[in-house]
Amino acid sequence: MRKLHSTLVALVIFAALAYFGLSPEDLASLTSGSANPPSEPSKTTDRTPATGTIEAAFAARQSNLQIQSRGVVAKVLRDDNTGSRHQRFILRLPSGHTVLIAHNIDLAERLTNLNEGDLVEFYGEYEYNDKGGVVHWTHHDPNRRHPDGWLKHKGTTVR
Repeated sequence: MRKLHSTLVALVIFAALAYFGLSPEDLASLTSGSANPPSEPSKTTDRTPATGTIEAAFAARQSNLQIQSRGVVAKVLRDDNTGSRHQRFILRLPSGHTVLIAHNIDLAERLTNLNEGDLVEFYGEYEYNDKGGVVHWTHHDPNRRHPDGWLKHKGTTVR
């Protein structure tokens, strides 16, 4: 009876993890008290609490989703200097989906020596568009009204 009880508890825990999009590692970090807040680039998850992945958000045409992921630079674009200046590049995610990164360089340092083929990790806000989407807010919010984002490239994190 005790073994059946333990098995049922384990099944309920794993079902809850799956429902909320968490991994067993997430549960371990939450229960150990050493969980990193989302603004810490310690682990790349490629998911949001609401939908799962950028691909799911794209398919559902969802926006305003905080997401953490990584990808390989497919193309480095010219900076957008209209209004707030943004460093721009296209990332190819592990799934093959591409997304534009628009990183505000008036509020954060730019990624230096960024080249096609480089790996970049990110935490920012996903916005749907018909070309795959845009990730912005990859920097701190000086007004503290939005979750701080970040980019990580070649061991350096910019906020």
